[in-house]
Amino acid sequence: MNNPITLPLHALAHGRTGDKGNRSCISLIAYDPRAWPLLQAQVTQERVAQLFASRRPAAVTRYLLPRLHAMNFVLDEVLDGGVNGSLNLDTHGKALAFLLLALPMTVDAGLASQLNLKETP
Repeated sequence: MNNPITLPLHALAHGRTGDKGNRSCISLIAYDPRAWPLLQAQVTQERVAQLFASRRPAAVTRYLLPRLHAMNFVLDEVLDGGVNGSLNLDTHGKALAFLLLALPMTVDAGLASQLNLKETP
């Protein structure tokens, strides 16, 4: 990678979320197909599991949707019993997607330039 820069994941993709019981689903969709290989390489099951370690997921599974330039993560047992069973305030859905979208990404400066992205401090 030539002259890599660091960007938050939200510069490259947007997210959608949902929850069912004690399971959270977080989808990432690339803004530009040129970013798809980078997302596949850097937004892995292992990295997402590490990011959500404080939530103690029982499992993290990644599903790739290459024709859509998207991926879906299923995080099991991460919602403190589920939306209706938890005493915590909004630890569900969108709040968890925002954590994922803050994930630091290493982007080649050439690709960043093509995508009109600038490094963030």
